[in-house]
Amino acid sequence: MANIGFIGLGNMGGPMAANLVKAGHAVKVFDLSADAVAKAIEAGAGKAATIAEAASGVDFVVTVLPAGKHVLSVYEGADGVIANAKPGTVLIDSSTIEVDAARKASELARAAGLGAVDAPISGGTAGAAAGTLTFMVGGSDADFASAKPILEGMGSNIIHAGDSGAGQAVKICNNMVLGVSMIAVSEAFMLAKRLGLDAQKLFDISSKASGQCWSLTSYCPVPGPVPTSPANRDYQPGFAVDMMLKDLKLAQQAAASSGATTPMGALAESLYALYSNSGNGGMDFSAIVKMLDGEK
Repeated sequence: MANIGFIGLGNMGGPMAANLVKAGHAVKVFDLSADAVAKAIEAGAGKAATIAEAASGVDFVVTVLPAGKHVLSVYEGADGVIANAKPGTVLIDSSTIEVDAARKASELARAAGLGAVDAPISGGTAGAAAGTLTFMVGGSDADFASAKPILEGMGSNIIHAGDSGAGQAVKICNNMVLGVSMIAVSEAFMLAKRLGLDAQKLFDISSKASGQCWSLTSYCPVPGPVPTSPANRDYQPGFAVDMMLKDLKLAQQAAASSGATTPMGALAESLYALYSNSGNGGMDFSAIVKMLDGEK
């Protein structure tokens, strides 16, 4: 059992903290939402009144926050995580943020005698609730080894991607593939529709042919072929349009700073931005098929 401070109890962080409690850890939580904190307390967590209290006297601090600026603001300052954590505490940031911000956060932690890993997640809200998330982890071998047992309380796939920032790099590369492939699969179904093909027939053939991919076989964007996909529940999000757009923007920022050429990623970002700006940011990202079908 470990003592863990947990900061950020949103759609992902809330169930992740609850799973750490289920795994037998002593967890104290902090969030600006009183309702989110109350729900975590119901699940067995303790309450930290401040960030400083969440970071004090624990072995690990887990953060799940919206952006790099939030992570750095929580880490820094006299009332922040770094100033109040005891030496040897390992900081686990499971936010999806800029690679440069992840590296800066790690440098700040190490300079203060703390361990640090960036450990962004894949698996959506369903994976967070089920404890089956995939963690892509950046950090030293020693910090990864320390963090792995904690991550295993929240996920089923824990992968060491490399040094600090590597977890974030893998996450944005992976989600660029996902965003582009979802658009391609959606276009194929809309073309098939206009050619008079049955969606199930296209699925049955493409899922066993060279067009097979996760966006088709696990998360099909049209109702019917994959009963568990959001298309069968009116595109209620597992992974929202705005979350996909955020990751595609991060990928484009990284591409620009590193000199990579990513034209398909850039086009995917522009299409998801168009769909989000039409008032659909809260829908599941697979609902992009509706825009490609001519719906607003």
